[in-house]
Amino acid sequence: MGNTLYLECYNGISGDMTVAALIDLGADKEVLSEALKSLNVDGFDTRISRVKKSGIDACDFEVLLDDDNHDHDMEYLYGGMSGFLDEAAHSHGHHEHSHHEHGCGHHDHHHDHSHEHSHPHRGLKEIEDIISSGKLSDRARNLALKIFGIIAEAESRAHGIDIDHVHFHEVGAVDSIVDVVAAAVCMDNLDIDEVIVPELYEGTGHVRCRHGFMPVPVPAVVNIASQAGIRLHITDRAGELVTPTGAAIVAAVMTKDELPDSFKIKKIGIGAGKRDYKVPPLLRAMLIE
Repeated sequence: MGNTLYLECYNGISGDMTVAALIDLGADKEVLSEALKSLNVDGFDTRISRVKKSGIDACDFEVLLDDDNHDHDMEYLYGGMSGFLDEAAHSHGHHEHSHHEHGCGHHDHHHDHSHEHSHPHRGLKEIEDIISSGKLSDRARNLALKIFGIIAEAESRAHGIDIDHVHFHEVGAVDSIVDVVAAAVCMDNLDIDEVIVPELYEGTGHVRCRHGFMPVPVPAVVNIASQAGIRLHITDRAGELVTPTGAAIVAAVMTKDELPDSFKIKKIGIGAGKRDYKVPPLLRAMLIE
């Protein structure tokens, strides 16, 4: 018998929050590092650290990209609030970064810099090949493939195109691949075989992508929730609390949506998100029995 995991998503969920929470629960950092190094993809590094959100100590997992080592998840934090949008864009010195973590046009990644970048795109098959290239356990590999398949299916429905025609921009896809593989490796390492997720708390408003604004929840998240039967709890918080990667991880691993009447908590892990919302982005993961 494996372990039972309860994901408390009152403040949303994203790929990096999930990985951080699982590391905080005790997933082996060396096993994770070796798995990520074995992937046939370069241009990234990872950093695991401790941060405080509203005074709460949490684990932070960050994917550092070689192109400019900035965090894509920090762009356009506050849906429908142009002052914050403009401030966020100005403070980062660039505009309109998009990939699937924003749920909008992940295949477009535009730098408003004085120099130009030229990056090829990857389809689902190429990403599956990258995941399959890694030295992962069969369970971790299959879970990572399942998560990315869910993302691609949701995006194909959102854009009205065949799943084989869904393309992920090279740079935007790298941190997504790392988050997905890392989550799968950590789940396997912790020997999780049952996952309880009662509901996902989501915000309101809009998020910006290259082609304009999209409503929150973004189309990919709505499609994943619909397909997997995930309960959404819409709050009055302005912003995107649930990313497509976070929703896809839940869809891939959730076995129950109701907690038992009583349970013991064996261990608690807290993963921090990057966004600076009024209510801090923290994912609490608990091993229960």
